[in-house]
Amino acid sequence: MRVSEISGRGLWARNLIKAGSVIISLRPYSFALASRYLDSHCSSCVATSNSGLLRCTRCRTVRYCNTTCQTNDWSLHRLECSALTKWAKSAPSKNLSVPSDAVRCLGRILWQKQKEGFDSSWSKEIDALQSHRHSLEPHVVENNTHLAHSLVRYLGLSSPGDLSEFGILSAGDFADLISRFVTNTFALTSPSLTPVGVSVSPLVALFNHSCDPGAVIVFPRSSRNPAEEPQMQVIALRDISPNEEASIDHLLEALSLTSDRCQILTSYIDTTLPRSLRQAALKETYDFTCQCELCHDDNIIDPRESIWCPKSCGGMCPAPSDESEPCQCVKCRAVVATPTFITDALHIGQEALAKATSIQDTDHDKALQLTTNIIPRLVSAGLTPSCHPLLPLIGLHKSLLLSSLSADMAQELLDETIRIAAKHYMGLSAILRDGHPVRAVALAELGKLLAVDEPCPVTSPPTNIASLPSGPARLKAAYETLVRARHELMIGFGRNNDGGELGRNIRETVVSLEKELGVWTQGIHNTLQDLLNSSRK
Repeated sequence: MRVSEISGRGLWARNLIKAGSVIISLRPYSFALASRYLDSHCSSCVATSNSGLLRCTRCRTVRYCNTTCQTNDWSLHRLECSALTKWAKSAPSKNLSVPSDAVRCLGRILWQKQKEGFDSSWSKEIDALQSHRHSLEPHVVENNTHLAHSLVRYLGLSSPGDLSEFGILSAGDFADLISRFVTNTFALTSPSLTPVGVSVSPLVALFNHSCDPGAVIVFPRSSRNPAEEPQMQVIALRDISPNEEASIDHLLEALSLTSDRCQILTSYIDTTLPRSLRQAALKETYDFTCQCELCHDDNIIDPRESIWCPKSCGGMCPAPSDESEPCQCVKCRAVVATPTFITDALHIGQEALAKATSIQDTDHDKALQLTTNIIPRLVSAGLTPSCHPLLPLIGLHKSLLLSSLSADMAQELLDETIRIAAKHYMGLSAILRDGHPVRAVALAELGKLLAVDEPCPVTSPPTNIASLPSGPARLKAAYETLVRARHELMIGFGRNNDGGELGRNIRETVVSLEKELGVWTQGIHNTLQDLLNSSRK
């Protein structure tokens, strides 16, 4: 750990760290599942189970894999159990019968501080987390205040003044607790990156931010011991150089916009967002303006804000904005003649994205109709697959299509889902480096879709739609795609982890496809041999 004038506390590499290496592996100090995942995931190790989970017979809210997981969690759940029961009894409706994951995680932190002691190293590390309560925007203060009131109610206290039993002696202490939590919380994710809750780790919080990170935070499910799960791991996406000879003064000079090779940087936000949205998100939650190279290099076209050349030369132009100057293709210098049409499409796309995202869980069909209608309009405006908001709309459309697939699905639906999955990966690969877990998971999804048995192979697809391989050719495409996906998973989820749980599953699928392709090849060989023998007779 070192301190720089630019980025404050941070972590640097002492030795060369190779891409795919696990830099840190630990269990979060505290975590809580989101309410929607309490029935499907173990509250102790965050595993899912095909054979069912054991439910706590008292609060009837949390579930466990078995009695071992229940016992491991009991020291905190015995306090949590009572709080959950009281909350449910006073809830105005069934939908509000369980507090949010943030409230439950904060409760666990305070109970753990009581258990460990307020002067313990555990408590001191929590208290040392960064707080921004003196510089928060008004709406953030309002959100934090709502979270604070919910926490007081959850703990069964009559007022914030009763928090002294948890070592909180003033309103400032309480505001710091909430601010530290909000600022330093990480998404608790499944092995395939689905957000399933929240987590806190003071050590992982020391990693500084870059919009082009050299490392990522994942939960690959790598341990064979459930008691060690969920394992939170920081994994190198590229080779990170050691800083063997640089003094601190030289290091501070090196930490300019052009050098962050020695500092281990992760990302705090979604780096597929364009610069303006990234900067706004970082300022609101973390109270800083990003100084990374990606945010300050105006000499390149950001794929997140790009359109195709109007002359179709294969080059790209920066997407026009309301105040931008005339846009030109960087390859042939053709000028965009209809910038207003494109900016209108961008605004409409952003509104559609917000609307479809908000209703995807409550009105699936309407959200799917919205993405189906808006994506062609953005494509006709010339947006590249990596451009915002087309990329997230394609990703959302893919998720909605995937949830529509069933055992009796139509061939057209499967093929459309494959096309959208391919476009999604294409957009991500223009932004994220090889091995980034988001990109790796997208490629794995594409490969698994190609491996799905075709309900009824299409012999003559519509002329206006790109045809997909069918039969053995599709099987071969699935195999090749999954081999590439496994390579990327080995980086993003760790080589020593064998690519995490997802990487191991993909390896098994690749082996199965190899056997299937081998049987097909042998069958062709036998048929040709039979024909040859027949002709000789």
